[in-house]
Parts: sequence; structure tokens; C-alpha cells
Amino acid sequence: MPRKKTKKEVVEILDRLIDLHPNAHCELVHETPFELLIATILSAQCTDVRVNIVTEKMFQKYNTPKAFKELSLNEIENEIKTCGLYKSKAKKIKEASTIIVDEFNGEVPDTLEELVKLPGVGRKTAGVVLSNAFGVPAIAVDTHVFRVSNRIGIVKEKTPEKTEFALMKAIPKDRWTHSHHLLIFHGRRICKSRKPDCEMCNITEYCNFYKTDIEGK
Repeated sequence: MPRKKTKKEVVEILDRLIDLHPNAHCELVHETPFELLIATILSAQCTDVRVNIVTEKMFQKYNTPKAFKELSLNEIENEIKTCGLYKSKAKKIKEASTIIVDEFNGEVPDTLEELVKLPGVGRKTAGVVLSNAFGVPAIAVDTHVFRVSNRIGIVKEKTPEKTEFALMKAIPKDRWTHSHHLLIFHGRRICKSRKPDCEMCNITEYCNFYKTDIEGK
């Protein structure tokens, strides 16, 4: 029966992932906390590559909460149409921008409690903003982090939220943010959803999925 990893094993896994992905970082292009917030909202069910194409043009015209508050929903929709779910995202962006202007003096809040009150901001989006814009240790669990961490056996959870809290226990706090990027890079480049490229992976000896689904066949 596959087991969760010890803390020593988790550190070894993370160190090996650094060797594999030495440039792991946030791939959403941004210059301010607000730009990152908008880009992260747009990234739901959309690739970072597509989001960056959209925001590169959009942020040249509008990149402040005040600017988005003053845009109509239709204007925002036209800017983000190629990101998918654009009507819902436009509504959330406009509402979040309005709240930031009206209640936070135009500044993106820097606490989890305040961020998750914004429309379109759950724990994952808040974690991305906190860790990358404000330097607050966080593990944002997207589909890649959820899949890879459970596949390997760093954690064994059924939901993203439970995975987040389990990872916070399993990984040293000073490594939370970077580990989040490592797991995303690994999920995008090697440990893919449908067909993981196990031959290119340097942690197969630790991986529960590899031992049961690849070696075990």
C-alpha cells in the first residue's frame, strides 16, 4: 500500500525537482499586485501563455483598479474574450476592482482573509497573489499542484483545500512558495495529466504513481 512521504523524503524530492526545474517561477507576467490579481483570475481554466498574450495588450491601456472600475462590462469582456469564461471573469474583475477602490483605497489587500472576500478570489488565487506579490509564504493548489503532490505521495487528499493544508504540514514553511512553482513546472512539463513522461523524471523512486501504475503493470 503506497504511503505518504516522510519529511526527509519530501525535502529530497523538492531538491531533485530544483535540479530538474532550476528556473521554476510564476509564469504570469505582471508588474504590480493588481496586475497579478487580474492575471490569476483570468488563468482559471486557461493557460498562462494565453493569459499573458491578453494582458500584454490590456495592461498597456488599463492596469489599475480605478481603470477597470470605470470600464463597462462589455469593454472588459472584449479585452479578455479569448481567455474563456470571459463573461463571468469580466463581472468578477469589475466587482473586485470596485471593492478595491471603494474599500481598500485602491490597493490590493495583502491578507488571505481580505483577499478571499473579493469576487473571483478563492484560496488558490489569494495564495498566488500573497506569495508572488507580497512575499507571504503560501502554497496555492491549482490542478497541477493537486495532481502531482498526490501522485507522488507527498500528500494523500481528495480536495485542493485539504491538499493545501497537508502540503503546509509536509513542506518546510520557508519552501512553500518555491515548492508551489516546482510542482506546477513539473506538472506542466513532465507529470502531465493524461500521459506523464516518467522517463524524463528524476523522482520516480519516490513516486507512488510510478511504482503502482508504471512499474506495477
